[in-house]
Amino acid sequence: MPTRVTSVEAVEADPPYLFTVVDPRGDEEEVILVPCEDGVEAWVNSCTHEAQRLERGHGASLRDDELVCPKHGSLFDACAGDCDNGPAAGTTLVDIEVAVNRGDVFLTDDGYEFRHAGPADDDDPSSTSHLRL
Repeated sequence: MPTRVTSVEAVEADPPYLFTVVDPRGDEEEVILVPCEDGVEAWVNSCTHEAQRLERGHGASLRDDELVCPKHGSLFDACAGDCDNGPAAGTTLVDIEVAVNRGDVFLTDDGYEFRHAGPADDDDPSSTSHLRL
């Protein structure tokens, strides 16, 4: 059953929008929403190179419609998820199914259960950055 996550307006106001889900193994996973021409896209909040968070609770870096990995600088197309440079080149972010209906964003991916808005509650210190943006 689809679960309302937020409004499209909230995603557009301060992208990316961060929320937490429970994955099929029962673990919390962070998801980011980004506005795109044809709606909203959702990605697991993790670089495909070293599982570094793209959004660490204080805003991910978006440049020219690309999400920037804060550790090594790989650039991911915010709406397609593809990376064509840096250590993550040739990979694609893990997508989460969402739908937009009447100005609201709904989680429609059967593999995930909405937990809450904002970051996961694990206080994981392993996400570190070598870049200054």
